[in-house]
Amino acid sequence: MSTTLQAKAVRYPESDGKPMGETDRHRNAMVRHIEILSPYFAGQQVYVSGDLLLYYEEGNPQKFIVPDAFVAKGVAPGERRIYKLWEEQKAPDVVIETTSRKTRKKDATVKPSLYAQLGVREYFIFDPERDYLAPPLQGYRLAGANYERIVPDAEGRLLSAELGMLLSLSDRDIEFDVVSTGERLLTGGEVAQRELEARRAAEAAFQGEVERRRAAEAEVVRLRSELARRPSTTDET
Repeated sequence: MSTTLQAKAVRYPESDGKPMGETDRHRNAMVRHIEILSPYFAGQQVYVSGDLLLYYEEGNPQKFIVPDAFVAKGVAPGERRIYKLWEEQKAPDVVIETTSRKTRKKDATVKPSLYAQLGVREYFIFDPERDYLAPPLQGYRLAGANYERIVPDAEGRLLSAELGMLLSLSDRDIEFDVVSTGERLLTGGEVAQRELEARRAAEAAFQGEVERRRAAEAEVVRLRSELARRPSTTDET
């Protein structure tokens, strides 16, 4: 009698049990980067995600990493619960890590070393608190087996050749400018906020014009009234 041995299916957890971000600012930055990049690449063969377990060794659920935000070109878009490198057949092209007090050592040493081994072409690290990284935004590009620092341009911007964008720092976060068009990418919420501010400014300008017109009309009425009260030349004679 033959015996059929069935290998036990390997389970790849969907969570590492750790919070998405150390603080609200860290979490908001991570989400914002994904919200900016996802619409830009919509309709293309590009997968954008973040805070997703990326498994890189088949059969070993201990071998994973969790990029804060990443872009994988040539990979079908769509929702995933985890990212298995051997199934996707493609490592992310770009990873953006939002570093913090708890993760700074790993973000500066362990993660870039592993990302280089996996073939991640560009690696960016961002410190929203401006406390742990100098400068707070740094970029690296894969050259052979190791990363080389991306040199900022005269305006302090970092070129991401993979994204076709220039990354720079604003007061609180990273800004993404499309090289080919000069367009600055915004989240849907940021676009709505700018539209609201523009509408309020237009309404304020209109109201100011209305008030100036009323004041001018009132001045005309006052002058006419004053002229009407003055004695005419005929009366004096």
